[in-house]
Amino acid sequence: MGLAPEQLEGIDFALAARREEGRWRLDELAESACGSVEEIAHALRRLPGEGGALGMVAVDEDFFVMVRVEGSTTRVLLSDVSAAGEWELARSVVEFLGVIPEDEDAREPAGDLGLVADLGMHAVDMAVLLDDVDLYPDEMLSDVARRLGFGPEFDDAVGLSAV
Repeated sequence: MGLAPEQLEGIDFALAARREEGRWRLDELAESACGSVEEIAHALRRLPGEGGALGMVAVDEDFFVMVRVEGSTTRVLLSDVSAAGEWELARSVVEFLGVIPEDEDAREPAGDLGLVADLGMHAVDMAVLLDDVDLYPDEMLSDVARRLGFGPEFDDAVGLSAV
């Protein structure tokens, strides 16, 4: 399935994080592998790591998708369900989850808030983070990365490092 060119242009970054021998490693995901939850999960399965692999895709400074694969299990979190009205990737998350948004304009997350609870960020903390309307997706994901133990590497990869 691939994304339309305007949808590809909207991807701010797509990264995969995984632990190897107790250390985090980040890899770029090809934008062409970010058309749907299934495509992201397929790309992540090629990157085996301790505890699976975590994909983080930020789109148009508007929303992010996190996909975590562990063996045959795929878990997903969408930061803003209202993005499904405009973006194919967000729509694929909603379809994957079988979620029908009550209010298509409501800015609320969908999916597994406890996606990375075992790695250091509990569902309650994720909910509080996603509720902060002043943060951009890259800033939210930077906070997640910091809590999981790879904040500086994440910030370097997406250009958030302090000057």
